[in-house]
Amino acid sequence: MFPAAIDDVPVRYLERLGGIFARFGADTQDSGNVSYGVAAGGRRYFVKTAGDPGDTTPYLDFGGRTALLHNAAWLAESVQHPLLPAFHGLIESPGGPLLVYDWRDGDHLGTPSARRNDPGTAFQRFRALPAEEVLAALDGLLDLHRMLDAAGWVAGDFYDGALLYDFGRRQLTVVDLDSYRLGPYRNDMGRMFGSTRFMAPEEFSFGAPIDGRTTAYVMARTVLVLLADGSLDRGAFRGPDAVYAVVQEAVTARYTCYSAFHRAWLAART
Repeated sequence: MFPAAIDDVPVRYLERLGGIFARFGADTQDSGNVSYGVAAGGRRYFVKTAGDPGDTTPYLDFGGRTALLHNAAWLAESVQHPLLPAFHGLIESPGGPLLVYDWRDGDHLGTPSARRNDPGTAFQRFRALPAEEVLAALDGLLDLHRMLDAAGWVAGDFYDGALLYDFGRRQLTVVDLDSYRLGPYRNDMGRMFGSTRFMAPEEFSFGAPIDGRTTAYVMARTVLVLLADGSLDRGAFRGPDAVYAVVQEAVTARYTCYSAFHRAWLAART
């Protein structure tokens, strides 16, 4: 249904394709990307673009945003998983690439820090779910990263803003993995992109190795943020002792690779 390239700018093409029912720009995120919900041919799609080529406000210029979208398309073509929306391809245009995915319903768990303790946010509503429902969602998230790790992808700039949760269907969706990179590689930035609540120590150290150990740490931090208060306080952790022990080891002694962490998680869950 979708061409490999078009001669028009993204928004004009999408307006002709069907009805734009949602737009996500600077009012919802600071990346400079602009995304759309589009209804066409009886289906709904999520379409991500690099935004305005002349917008110099974001931390990445248009060329940098375009490069990340090409990277995201490469990841989407290499890994398919129930938590990832189906990918329908990349469309090149004079206004940069368009990435076309299935639309997924759900509430965005990413929450500005000023509202993070508000019980009405999707973030706090998710954290308030029964522990086993949260653990089931985390099982899926860690399984997705098992597949990503096996394909060579290392987590980068992952945080709760990459998660949608459909409370009615109990379905977690993972989006915005644009900054994942094939590894291992070395930290070439110093302080890398990301939220400090989720980042591994090596993501702050120029020249440090970034690999599957990093992904394991980031996923363990995700568990602590969503199933506890972000700390290792055992009293705050709502999971069983065996799961707590795995997460504790992942952020202290560290596992040698992601697969070792995931095997320990599966053993603790059974």
